[in-house]
Amino acid sequence: MALCSCFGPSKAERKEAERLESQEARAKAADAAQKRQEQFEKSAVGRAARSQVVAASKQSNSNNAGEPVLKWRIG
Repeated sequence: MALCSCFGPSKAERKEAERLESQEARAKAADAAQKRQEQFEKSAVGRAARSQVVAASKQSNSNNAGEPVLKWRIG
């Protein structure tokens, strides 16, 4: 730990450097996540999952036709 502020970067400079590093790390993580998502969508498992979601949404849309999921009865 420095005893004098004349040794090493100031607190504001360190804070700014940490902010820039964390911003770069978030950007890299977002890029990596995007690449993983694209690879998953191109894979056979990703295509199967996508078609399953589409089929489930089509089925759920045709089944209830505007009726509520839960029906309450009084009495």
